[in-house]
Amino acid sequence: MDRDILKTLVPINSLTPENFKELADHAVIDRLPAASKLFTQGDHDNYSIFLLSGEVALTSANTELSLDVVAGSGDSRYALAQLKPRQYTGTAKTPVTIAKVDGGLLDRLLTWDQTTGYEVTEFDGSQDTEWMIRMLRSETFQKLPPANINALFARFEPVELKSGQVIVRQGDPGDFYYIIKTGKVSVSRKADKSGKVSMLGQLQEGDGFGEEALLSGTPRNATVMMVTDGVLMRLARGDFDELMREPLVKWVSLDQAKVLVRAGAMLLDVRIEDEYRHGTIKGSVNLPLYLLRLKAASLDPQRHYITFCQTGSRGCAAAFLLSQRGFDVSVLRGGLSGLTHTV
Repeated sequence: MDRDILKTLVPINSLTPENFKELADHAVIDRLPAASKLFTQGDHDNYSIFLLSGEVALTSANTELSLDVVAGSGDSRYALAQLKPRQYTGTAKTPVTIAKVDGGLLDRLLTWDQTTGYEVTEFDGSQDTEWMIRMLRSETFQKLPPANINALFARFEPVELKSGQVIVRQGDPGDFYYIIKTGKVSVSRKADKSGKVSMLGQLQEGDGFGEEALLSGTPRNATVMMVTDGVLMRLARGDFDELMREPLVKWVSLDQAKVLVRAGAMLLDVRIEDEYRHGTIKGSVNLPLYLLRLKAASLDPQRHYITFCQTGSRGCAAAFLLSQRGFDVSVLRGGLSGLTHTV
């Protein structure tokens, strides 16, 4: 019954069935007695609160006027006192049932629907909309402005490859960023001194690679080869910089980094182990860029991270990789070369 009512609410009623189900699965339904406070004037919470049954009084300390909202009325189709900070205090005049919806989730789902719909009408029908929807649900795309997402889908180009084909070779200059549409790839690296080749792992559908060389301006640091037949979507360097790097990488100054560290942020030195042992910022943790994909899962997802290297290029690449995985991360501008004293 509650889900049927949710389908009538604005803007929930504009979601596709699939995204409505996701929203409904995460919605919290509360049944509260009369005189309960739903929210207080000045609150900064991130919920959209809808009245499903009963009556709520909206009052403001700034005026003697009050507004009563009754379930089933036209006003109840919209979230109560939606502007933040909240302009009213909401109090149940009768026993009520409310739906609490995460405002960020609702906004992302609406963006996915509207962005996908726009793009499909612009394309010629040959595009794989299933792949597009899968990308829209990734951590990377959730952080991009809708306009950038629209442009990205227009600029990605498909490349069909066979098992055993080398996509990028260690030491080559960076030219493209890749996302695996279908198939699997292996990642390997040859040691400079011994020449020994080490397998770093495999990537599969939905994974991206190739950004390190584009972000740092250095040659490819690994060789990537197809393990199976597959299709990759590739994006040229200029488009990558414009549409993905700029929105995802946040730079901070030394003073800003100090504030973040005092608030609990962790400093990540992404240089290689030998560089780290030679000297670093006091209190930092070493996680070399080449190990970041493998070790990212060991990091606390609730913590803010500040990445740094010698100049900022590897720190930028590390921040991009962590941001893709949903981490809150910044880059120390200028790296160690820009420091005159420690954080």
